[in-house]
Amino acid sequence: MALILFLGLSLLLQGALGEIVCDELSSGKCSFSIASSGKRCVLENYVKSNGNVEYQCKTSEIDVKNMKEWIESDECMNACGVDRMSVGISSDSLLETRLLAKICSSSCYENCPSIVDLYHNLAIGEGVFLSNLCDVQRMMPRRAMTQLLSSGAALAPISAQTVI
Repeated sequence: MALILFLGLSLLLQGALGEIVCDELSSGKCSFSIASSGKRCVLENYVKSNGNVEYQCKTSEIDVKNMKEWIESDECMNACGVDRMSVGISSDSLLETRLLAKICSSSCYENCPSIVDLYHNLAIGEGVFLSNLCDVQRMMPRRAMTQLLSSGAALAPISAQTVI
């Protein structure tokens, strides 16, 4: 009996302390959130048998270092130009000039760590640093896209002697 009472109170206390569990978040709070476990929340969609699309928040396998229990604010969503109903995010979004400009803006880059961390990791997956992309974007917006497309590595010239 004492064990049941303890477990019941533990669950009640966890809820009172505000533990964030992705699977319990509404679809409108899911994207760009981080669970108490330090894992990113991802929004998934599926089609029901009646043809309607439903959304569900799930826990991803992606760990976020030094950040837990985070639901991104509406101000950050607007400042960074991202959408709470985003299903799947890829590095291709960094090719969108307007989105990159918003992410690199001081109102986003300096105040929205969850979003910046996510896009930082997407950029690293492409072989570039978000901070470098932002520097280039601020100076020459079109060049930032070229840098991402080439992943910062250019092929060396081929000498005439190597061509057979």
